[in-house]
Amino acid sequence: MAERKNAVKKKTEGEKSTVKSARGARRQNRAKALISILNAGDDVRLTEILNDFSVALSFSFPGTGTARTTVLDYLGIGTTEKDVLIALIPESDELAILREIQTKMSLYLVGRGISFTLPLSAISEIIANGITGAAAEKNSDGRNLMKDDHRKYDLIVAAVAAGSVDEAMEAARSAGAAGGTIIRSRSVNNAKAEQFIGISLQQEQEILLILSKREGKTAIMQAISESAGLKTEAGGVLFSLPVDRTVGIGSTGGEADADGQEEKK
Repeated sequence: MAERKNAVKKKTEGEKSTVKSARGARRQNRAKALISILNAGDDVRLTEILNDFSVALSFSFPGTGTARTTVLDYLGIGTTEKDVLIALIPESDELAILREIQTKMSLYLVGRGISFTLPLSAISEIIANGITGAAAEKNSDGRNLMKDDHRKYDLIVAAVAAGSVDEAMEAARSAGAAGGTIIRSRSVNNAKAEQFIGISLQQEQEILLILSKREGKTAIMQAISESAGLKTEAGGVLFSLPVDRTVGIGSTGGEADADGQEEKK
C-alpha cells in the first residue's frame, strides 16, 4: 500500500512539473520591429492590413531601390522608387502578421517587396503596453523565440557621403549582393564622435540598406569598407543588424517563409 501511495505521489509531482514547464514556455508579450520595403504607395495598404489584423505603430519614408533587372537595364532605368515602412508590432502576432502581409500584399510575386522583423533591446513602456495591450491574452510562446543560430539573414546598413552610394552599391554587388535600398539623410551633431573616430563625416548622407544572407554578410561589408569606408572619400560607416523572420522576394534572390526557413527558387 505504501509503495502504491509513493507511486501516486511521484506521478502527481511529475504532472505538476509538466504543467510548470509548460507554463514556463509562455512569456510576456513584447514588441518587435517590422521593416517593409515596398513599391511607392504600398505603405498605406500595408498599414491598413496591420491595423485590421493587429495593433501597430508605423512610420513611413521614401527610399530608392537599386535592384537590377533585365527590363530595367533595357529601359535604361537603374532605380525604382520605394516606400520604407518601420512598424512596431506585438511579438505574439509576428508570424501571423508576416503571413497576412505575404498573402494580401502579394509578396510572393517578384518585385512586390519584402518584409522582415528585427528584435528590440528596449522600448518605451507606454508604447509597449499600447501595442501589446490588445493582444494581452496572447502571451508569446518561448519555443518560437528566434535563436541566433537559426537566423539566416542580416540587415547591412552603410551610411556614406551623398554621391557615393552608387560606388558602395557596386562594391556590394561585386561581393554577391543583389540590390539594396537608399535612404537620404544627414549627419546631425556628430562633432564629439568625429573627434574620437578621427574622421570628419559629410553632413549630407545616403544610407544604403542591404538584406543579406548571413553567410555572405562579411564579404559584402568588407567590399563596401574597402571601396566606400571611413578611410575613403565616401567616409562610410557600416554596421549590421540581426534579422529574425522574412517574407517576400527581394534583394536576397529567394523567398523565406514566416518561420524563417528559406525556400529555394
